[in-house]
Amino acid sequence: MAVQQPAAANITIIKRKKVVKGDGHHGGAWKVAYADFVTAMMAFFLLMWLLNATTEDQRKGIADYFNPTIPISRISGGGSDGLNGSSIMTEDTYVRMGTGASRDTSVAQPHTRNPSDHPETEPLAPDDALSKASAEASEDIAEELRSMKESLEDDGRQLSEHLVIKMSSEGIVLEITDSEHAPLFPVGSSDASMLLSDMLVRVAETFDTFENDIKIVGHTDNLSYRDGAAYDNWNLSSDRANAARKLLLQNGLAPSRIREVSGKADTDPLVTDNPSAAQNRRISITILTS
Repeated sequence: MAVQQPAAANITIIKRKKVVKGDGHHGGAWKVAYADFVTAMMAFFLLMWLLNATTEDQRKGIADYFNPTIPISRISGGGSDGLNGSSIMTEDTYVRMGTGASRDTSVAQPHTRNPSDHPETEPLAPDDALSKASAEASEDIAEELRSMKESLEDDGRQLSEHLVIKMSSEGIVLEITDSEHAPLFPVGSSDASMLLSDMLVRVAETFDTFENDIKIVGHTDNLSYRDGAAYDNWNLSSDRANAARKLLLQNGLAPSRIREVSGKADTDPLVTDNPSAAQNRRISITILTS
């Protein structure tokens, strides 16, 4: 007898799927790191551009803004002195703005004059009086030198042609120049000619009319000695200036009035377009008035 098999039971099969979580490489954390890197690079290139586009003073102003070493003024802030603004270290900026500055006032107050004042009787300020006296003294000295030059025009040797009077920042300059037909010194020598000796006699007499100090400078042309010579135009110009000093002392000039004796060789020609011109060989005597 056959045995009947039981009906197949319904079997539920559960399939479990293993989910593997992605690590940092497959997640979004790298985006944050990349954004930080890009930001840092942008800041770096901005810094490099600022270093190239600013001056040393501007960079110092920027540094002082972030880490101040001095008190910050209310008008400080970038500019021509730092990112196109005013600088707390610029005295002139303070004065123009009317703020700050180390002076008591930033703008000079105009002088108010009473209508009843008389300009012709108003006393000069000390500086104005000194300037006026100095100008008058300079004019007197120049007049004395012109008179001396005019007196030399009557000399048969035409001594006045050797004199040039001009003004400089230091005072009145008397140039005693050389010429081809009547040299002040023999060629290459510092021995004064009779012409120069006679002229310095008259110069010393004129210098007795005022008390200003003087300085004596010798000049030469650009003709030089042979190569390798131990004696050159610097030595020659200095020796000629010293020879003029001795002649002035011999004719009564007080030694204490001589402030300087020097030589400039051919570095300061009187005739600039012809360095070898005879007029460049000269003795310059400056009457100091400044």
